Amino acid sequence: MPETSYSIKLPLFEGPLDLLLHLIRENKIDIYDIPIAEITRQYIAYLDLMKELNLEIAGEFIVMAATLIQIKTRMLLPVDEDVPPEEREDPRIELVERLIEYQAFKSVAFDLKERQERWSDYFWRDPALPETEEAEEQQFLFDVNVFDLIAAFKKLMETAPPEVVAITRETLTVKDRMNLITEKLEPEKTLRFEDIFEGDHTPAQFIVTFLALLELLRLGVVRVYQERPFGQIWILWPETADEATEKGFLRE
Repeated sequence: MPETSYSIKLPLFEGPLDLLLHLIRENKIDIYDIPIAEITRQYIAYLDLMKELNLEIAGEFIVMAATLIQIKTRMLLPVDEDVPPEEREDPRIELVERLIEYQAFKSVAFDLKERQERWSDYFWRDPALPETEEAEEQQFLFDVNVFDLIAAFKKLMETAPPEVVAITRETLTVKDRMNLITEKLEPEKTLRFEDIFEGDHTPAQFIVTFLALLELLRLGVVRVYQERPFGQIWILWPETADEATEKGFLRE
């Protein structure tokens, strides 16, 4: 009897604070004034999508969801008018302090890694990449985290029509999609994220293709970068990325 689901645990998964920082950057939010209700809604939506993808979610993600809901509840409570505004405690303050501290830690870690690897800030535009009016300009490519990929996948899923045919791993397998992605990547060496979903028409097809990409990343078969934060995502062979790294063209 064939398996009907495909569960995957990725070492590239970041933690719940990374997801919150991703949402703050994506929504261009002031970290000192987080709209907790909206961020909680988006955070839980990410967890729901991760569950739908059968991605293993660590317990710390659930704990953070509970923390956000608790903060949201506290902010809905009536304000004690007898307490002066300057003395009222903001329920978000502890979370904000954690985020700022974590963000500073990540920044220092990045700087140390960048110095160690001596990577520069630029990536020469590969001839395989599509030509644009700015083709003669240098192109920034940044490392992509899992939440960037999930965000890009969410946008693609919004374009998928309602599923009308049940598709199982017996007819649509992650392994087959892994082979298809590598076949598409073989002649070009670089591939746009959305191009791997070419020919997909149902949510099941989108999900299996996305899982195939995550598995290729987990195995180190491919790497992903983007032109700018929340910009175009590119899939590269490790050898292509290594060559660019040696020349100082990629930035992590």
